[in-house]
Amino acid sequence: MGFPGTWMTQSESVVYRVVPKCACSTIGQVMYYSDHGRFFDGDIHDSTKGLHKWAQEESQPLIEANVKAHKSYAFTCVRNPYTRVLSSFFDKICGIQRNGKRYRGNLVPMLVQKYGVEVGGDDGQAEFDQIASFRRFLLFVRDTIRFRKPMEPDIHWSAMAGHISTFIVNGGRYDHIFFTEDFNDGMQVVLNNMKMKHKVDLKTIPRFNESEGHGPKRLHPVEDYFDDLSRHLMWEIYKRDFQLFKYDFENPANKLPKGPVDLDEVHAKLGD
Repeated sequence: MGFPGTWMTQSESVVYRVVPKCACSTIGQVMYYSDHGRFFDGDIHDSTKGLHKWAQEESQPLIEANVKAHKSYAFTCVRNPYTRVLSSFFDKICGIQRNGKRYRGNLVPMLVQKYGVEVGGDDGQAEFDQIASFRRFLLFVRDTIRFRKPMEPDIHWSAMAGHISTFIVNGGRYDHIFFTEDFNDGMQVVLNNMKMKHKVDLKTIPRFNESEGHGPKRLHPVEDYFDDLSRHLMWEIYKRDFQLFKYDFENPANKLPKGPVDLDEVHAKLGD
């Protein structure tokens, strides 16, 4: 199986396991800058040179050798499950993607037809009941993850624990897992542990939020989207994410974790 979703700088200064919707665009650009002294022109997910990625065949033996020998500092980044799944909804379901089309072709029409989800019309700009539509989307998310119907779960809303575990199961070990909500402090720990060709100042670099502007703006506070049933579904889908990464399940309004990630616990629970 190898190391899907794993990126490594060309200089092999650091290894990163991508978790979608968790600042991955900014992290990738920081890694790229640290080697080349400039940012990649475009969405870093589209780069095919300048950064080793598991999806690039020629990078695979280099990443595998590095990770299995733990040659470089390895890290990943997580995010509150409540805000992560909301972000997936507004970006991937309501938004028009950068190719000018809907995400995954017939996915949105199927959601409209089978689950009664509204997405703001053809361009995502019309008014609609965001709360009702999101809750219906969440039911669909549960169906994909629990029953793998009407489709396999998408990487943008499948549990973070699942992404993070592949790295461990296949022989990798994390040195650091930090929070999107405390990005600068967490990423600074990574920078302090890698040899950079070009220094990165986190206070001055732009945030590469490639999904911003794709979809309608969220009109309500996070907690308004999650009634009792929605929270029940969230626990069913993301129980391990809340527990392992210390997020507050009881209070959707609190986006901050309740404590640091216990790396030993993560490796023990996700390594089997």
